[in-house]
Amino acid sequence: MKLSVFTVVTPDLTPEQLVDAAKDAGIDGIEWRFKGIAEEAKNQAPSFWGNNLCSIDPELPQDSMLVYKNLTESRGLEVVSVTPYLNVDDLDATEHVFSTAKLLGAKMIRVGVAGYDGTAPYPALYEKTVRYLKEAERLAKQYGVKGIVETHHNTISPSAGLAHRLVSHCDPDHIGVLFDPGNMVHEGYENLKMGLELLGPYLAHVHVKNTHWVTDGQRADGTVNWKSDWAPMGGGIIDFAKVLEYLKQVGYDGYLGIEDFSKQYESRELLKQYAKFVKERL
Repeated sequence: MKLSVFTVVTPDLTPEQLVDAAKDAGIDGIEWRFKGIAEEAKNQAPSFWGNNLCSIDPELPQDSMLVYKNLTESRGLEVVSVTPYLNVDDLDATEHVFSTAKLLGAKMIRVGVAGYDGTAPYPALYEKTVRYLKEAERLAKQYGVKGIVETHHNTISPSAGLAHRLVSHCDPDHIGVLFDPGNMVHEGYENLKMGLELLGPYLAHVHVKNTHWVTDGQRADGTVNWKSDWAPMGGGIIDFAKVLEYLKQVGYDGYLGIEDFSKQYESRELLKQYAKFVKERL
């Protein structure tokens, strides 16, 4: 297995600083965040989802996009993915990401999946997402780039089981799953080994971050309220030594991407500690 970094977690580094830091840490590939920065955020301090200095603006012209490919490859690293924030109602935006990924030589993109907040019924959201994924599969074949569905809370794919239900309509050569056990602590937790066995050939990528549950006061009836929150890699509910062992058992040999939101380390140190953390457990 190889190591990558999703640049959402290095918001204070410029792309040039990021590739140098990744190379220095022994990381093999980059997952480029594909998202513009809102005008009102540009004067703010760097942050994961606000003024993220390590993002590709989707509105850049092609020659400017190629800077990211050249920058990554100049350090002997691989462009693992172009990672946007897509929704299932915008195929034009989805095709733009596939096109950009092909231009940059990326292996995959994160495709959209319907969110779930209880206002629309799951069956309707499921049917809409399946239709979208079939179109995404067509684009994946056209551009030679895999589309991946992430296990993510507040969506209709919070677990490996529900993600598999979506992607099972597609060819695993073109549509797969990004397995994120840290997200599954927030919502969608199930036996991790079973989930990996279920995904089989659809397992396309893995993210490494951790989460824990903390008490959050009391409800009106006096019972305890709980909330989930980000935790350091070794300080949350997910036992990554077991996860790595399960990945070996199912024959996974792809990338492990750091997406740690705990703020335990500054960006450069995070990459070093991540590489150390994983390599000690492989």
